[in-house]
Amino acid sequence: MKKLLLATTLAAIAGTAAAEYPEKPITIVVPFAAGGPTDKVARDLGEALRTKIGQVIVIENVGGAGGTLGASKVSKAAPDGYTLLLHHIGMATSPALYRNLPYKTLEDFEYLGMINEVPMTVVGRPTLPANNMAELLKWLEQNKGKINLANAGLGAASHLCGLLFQQSLKIDMTTVPYKGTAPAMNDLLGGQVDIMCDQTTNTTGQIESGKIKAYAVTTAKRLTTPALAKLPTLDESGLKGFNVSIWHGLYAPKGTPKAALDKINTALKAALKDADFIKREEALGAVVVTDGRVNGAEHKKFVEAEINKWGPAIKAAGQYAD
Repeated sequence: MKKLLLATTLAAIAGTAAAEYPEKPITIVVPFAAGGPTDKVARDLGEALRTKIGQVIVIENVGGAGGTLGASKVSKAAPDGYTLLLHHIGMATSPALYRNLPYKTLEDFEYLGMINEVPMTVVGRPTLPANNMAELLKWLEQNKGKINLANAGLGAASHLCGLLFQQSLKIDMTTVPYKGTAPAMNDLLGGQVDIMCDQTTNTTGQIESGKIKAYAVTTAKRLTTPALAKLPTLDESGLKGFNVSIWHGLYAPKGTPKAALDKINTALKAALKDADFIKREEALGAVVVTDGRVNGAEHKKFVEAEINKWGPAIKAAGQYAD
């Protein structure tokens, strides 16, 4: 009788704890510096989540090592639902980029759902002679060995896109890595580097203002964003099958209680339907995810497929970090 009473009491306590979650602010770790595209997505999502889950959402920037420091911190955090990770495609590329990754991507996290997909653009310095994609391809062919391709650092979206761009063209370029998007864009604006492949979240404003030249988008279909609608896809420009977008997802430490995961996922789905959030994402050229990948299981399957997609390309390029 005592055992039955104890079991009933423990079950009631567990049920009450689950029902009360969240009782305090939730921290979303962004594994990059403040002000970048992933940070912006996190802050926009945090605002939408706040009203859906009924708690303050704190954004914590833990940059360094291509996003692996922040991801590692979350993988080792208490699995109580109060520390989450918002990461981009680096979640899938880090296993190939880093020989000594301090966590296992598919084993050390609970997958909560995808958030958005961000197209990328091929852009050039304002003084580049080429004025459209056909002219750019011709210019690249004529200037082999003299082309400077900027990126925001090893593992950054611009690095990954640039890597595939070179491989598709079969043209080696001098890769110029920077410590972030801002310095890379500044040197592109100043003409110190020739081209860059980067997210619409970083390039749309510069394209709209006419400060850089825009040549193509990396998605399978053309975009509808006014500033980018006239740009051809790389696929239709001759790079058949080229289709790259940078996605973002939400994660929790392995072992986080199912009740907490369910509440976060429910709030995430509601946030992804929030009109203000959708408007903010669309203004940046991003597409909010609405398919099955908003669920944890489908999200994880997608990441696994991305690991299999990017691993061979990264290994073929021989670009690793210790």
